Formats: sequence, structure tokens, C-alpha cells
Amino acid sequence: MKLSKIFSLFLSILILFISCEKKQSSLRDGTFIGKGNGRNGPLEVSITVKDGKIVDAEITKDAETPNIADNAKKEIIERFLKDGSTAMLDAVSGATITSNAILDALDEAVAISQGIKKSSVIYKDSECDIVIIGAGGAGLTAATEAASKGAKVLVLEKMAIVGGNTNFSTGGINACYTKEQERLGIKDSKEVFYNDTMRGGQYLNDPNLVRTLIDNSAAMVEWLQAPMIGADLSDVGAFGGATNKRIHRPKGGGAIGAHLIPLLQKAALKQGAEIRLNNKVIDILSNNGRACGVKVAYAGGEYTVRAKAVIVATGGFGANPEMIEFYQASLAGFATTNHKGATGDAFKMVEKFDAQLIQMEQIQIHPTVVKGTGIMITEAVRGNGAILVNKAGRRFVNEMETRDIVSAAVLKNPERSAYLIFDQNVRDSLKAIETYAKQNLLSEGATLLELSRMIAVDAVALEYTIDEYNKAVLAKKDTEFGRNTESMERTISTPPFYAIEIEPAIHHTMGGLKINTKAQVLNKLNLPVPGLFAAGEVTGGVHGAQRLGGNAVADICIFGKIAADSALEFISK
Repeated sequence: MKLSKIFSLFLSILILFISCEKKQSSLRDGTFIGKGNGRNGPLEVSITVKDGKIVDAEITKDAETPNIADNAKKEIIERFLKDGSTAMLDAVSGATITSNAILDALDEAVAISQGIKKSSVIYKDSECDIVIIGAGGAGLTAATEAASKGAKVLVLEKMAIVGGNTNFSTGGINACYTKEQERLGIKDSKEVFYNDTMRGGQYLNDPNLVRTLIDNSAAMVEWLQAPMIGADLSDVGAFGGATNKRIHRPKGGGAIGAHLIPLLQKAALKQGAEIRLNNKVIDILSNNGRACGVKVAYAGGEYTVRAKAVIVATGGFGANPEMIEFYQASLAGFATTNHKGATGDAFKMVEKFDAQLIQMEQIQIHPTVVKGTGIMITEAVRGNGAILVNKAGRRFVNEMETRDIVSAAVLKNPERSAYLIFDQNVRDSLKAIETYAKQNLLSEGATLLELSRMIAVDAVALEYTIDEYNKAVLAKKDTEFGRNTESMERTISTPPFYAIEIEPAIHHTMGGLKINTKAQVLNKLNLPVPGLFAAGEVTGGVHGAQRLGGNAVADICIFGKIAADSALEFISK
């Protein structure tokens, strides 16, 4: 290396050292509070500065589920105190939203200690080509597609984070005739996919919407895998109600939501879309029956956005107990897996357009939700080999049946709950299980006897049940319950053994705005409302009475993209 380069490198290091010292010394002594937005609500941290250095930090307020995010809280605070900064800190796997809330709060507290105040953004009335209500999976997909084709796109999200319910999706995206299936030697067909979906929805699905979903599924996987998004969908597994393996997910069976949302957000922004958080749409504007913009409320007041087309992607109403009880009284009091923003806001806003709502009473409960937490355990755990047992230590259902059937079977148990049982082999096969381990959700035993004692299940019965199940796996036939052998590739025989106590909880609202295959919202005369489009869980008709696992991500992405393309076509005319 030349002397001049060595000197230049030394000088750079010296400047960096001096700047770091200057940054550290700029901290004022005292205690400072910063705020962030966690999974369940606001989160606050306090930092203590003495002699210009951070000497203490603690979380003083949070609404996160007890024990679930404890590891993330402890790890981030410890590393922050060690480094004196969040610059080199990443979110902790399994608690991404909580981690980011802590990091945001720490950054704000540090900024306040330096005398830096958060700037207050003032939004004024404006115009754009397409305004999208909601920054979940459907909204971000629509934004990416529309912006990539030159449209001026504005995405408005009432929550403080993007992603909505898609953040918590752990399964994957269903698709058939994909290159990934071909690579893995998986035989599937559109007709089998169609029949599985219709049967799962008890034939209440709109056949045209289902055909559209299936016909576009392989292309959607390729769109997500292409460089603009860059998703990893290389792992293909089995899910409940599916005849063949068709749920595509990240390598090793990682959670799809935590993988996909950051990629979609980055892509949407890179393509030129603007995303505004904490901006709640309170009304959709109308001009002679045509949707032409929105009215928005935020911390600084209200403003309007005029647009040539409006895409509604606000999600369902699974976190609105009043609406749940109104449409399905039998579900009153059930826990929910939904984020707190899933309150069905859009349905009131579209009344002026005489928009048609369908199948609002069709509300899905998911059978495997950690008891008392609202945290869903992905169907992939069962798809990769786990079984369900009751307190008596016996299987009681085909674990790979549709969600309504499995949920009903669980609720028939005296405790209205059950246990997922699996071994180390299943755990090694599915990356998503590591997230549950980090959240302290697993009971573990070196032997089945030890596990049975930990969860208070009859030991003799449990060992007999596992032995019978293992025989069925080896025989490739489940005589007792008729489980699909695609999900019986592994015996439960490799210690340690694991259990998670589960119960059914409200998961997906299948009903919503009636749309056609172009994602146009239909009025009560079955005519498209000019300028109004919708995609995702806010719509009805795709899933019928019950949604198959993996069809939600397919739905939000496929119809999100279709909504964008249809809006662009509408604008061009």
C-alpha cells in the first residue's frame, strides 16, 4: 500500500474517532423518554445520561404479550448499553415489530438528549394518480405494481407500521405449476387446486375469483421472486385442505410475512410510491358516483387527496369484537390473531357508492393459536409432521383437515384446547419453529414421559398414541383418521420432544366488498363503481366459508397487483 493511502486511511479513522467522541459528548445529562409502536400498542423507553455518557436504559411502558418478546427486550437493551448507540443493532428474529419499536424509542430518546426535536410534518391537500388505503400486503403489492408503471402513488396507513396482518403470516403463498414445484418433483394441477379451494370454502366461493387466483398463482410467485422484489419462495410444503404440496415459503420453512413485507415496502418506495404512516383515511370522496380521492386525519389535522382512482386494501374486521358478534354471535368472546388495526373501517366509507357486501357472516377461526396469547402457530408445523392430542394423550382429528373441522374438534375437548406434539426432527425441518422457541412458547422433554409430566397429559396414552402414529407413517396410511400422507413424512421419534398448548381463535374474515375478476368494487346492481378497486381481506367471495392456509397471501398479492393494473387501465381511459 502506498504511503499516501496509509496516511489517508489513518486520517479517516482519526476523523471518525473524533466525530464519535463529539457525538457522545453532545448528550445532555438527565433522563429522557423515547416512544415507539409495538405489536400491541405504544412502547416507551427511558435512557439515563451522566457525564455525557449513557449509563442506563430501560423499557418503562409496553403493551407486548408477556414473555413473548422478553428475549428481544433484554437483548436490545443490553447491546444498546454496550454500544451506546442503535447504529449496529438489528431486530431480534421472532420479535421484529417489538424490536423495531424499541430501536425507534431509543433513537428518539437519544435525539431528545441531544436537543433534537422530532419535526412535525404538515400535510396539505394534494393530488395523485392512485391513492391506496392500507399498507398491508395487498396495498404494498398494488403500490409496487402501479408505481413501477409510472403512476404517482400515495399509500395511506392508519397504523404506525406497515404490513397489517401480513406481518404475522407464517405460512406461505399457494401456487401451482410453478418452477419450484417442478424442481422438487411435485405434481399438482390447477383443477386439483381449484377443487381443494372450493371444497374448503364449502362451495360458497365465487368460481370466477377462484379461477383468477389459481390462473395467476404461478406468475405471482415469479413476480415476487424477480429482482424488483427478490423474495425467497424456494421451499414448498403441505398445508391443511391441500391435496398436494403447493405452499411456497422461504428456504427452510421460514415465516412468509416477516420476509415479504420489508421487501414489498422497499420495492414500493424504490419504484416511487409514497407511504404515509399514522394517516387514517376517514372518508372516500365521490364525484357523481365516481371515487375521486380520500379525506385523511392525522396528528396535524385533516387534509384531502384528489386521485384518479382509489384502491381499498384496509384488511378485514377480525379485531372488531362488536362487528364479529354482530355477524357471528357464536364467536363472541373469542381471542383473535388479528392486529388491532383490523377493524373494518372501509365498510362505512363505501356506503355512499351503494357498494355490495357479501358473506360477512363467514368468519374463520384458526385451530392452533397459543392459548391465551393470540399468537398463531403456522399450519406448517402440522404439515411437517406434528400431531394434535387432547389431555387424555390421544389424537382426536385428522390434523390436516380444513381449519373449521380441526377447530370444531379442538373445541369439543373438555378444556376447549389441545397440544401440538412434535420432535426435534420436525423442528429442524421448519425455520418458523425457531421463532416460537425464541418466544418461549415450547414445552420440552428429553423423553415423552418427561414431556407428558410437563404438560399434565396421560403418559401411557401419549406414548401409545405416538407409537401408533409412527406405525401409520411407516405404513404410509393413517387408518384411524385418514391424514394425507403428504404431511406424514416424519415419525415423531427424535428427542427432545416438544408441545405447545393451543386453542382456536378468530383469524380471517372471509366476507367483505364484492369485486369482479378485475378487482373492481361492485354496487348492489352488480355494476362496477367507477374509480373504486379493492384487494385482500377487505373483499369477499374468494374464500367462501373457509380459507385454506396459503390462499390469503396468494389473494392479497394477486388481487393487489390486479387492482393496480385495473386502476391504471381505468385512468388511461
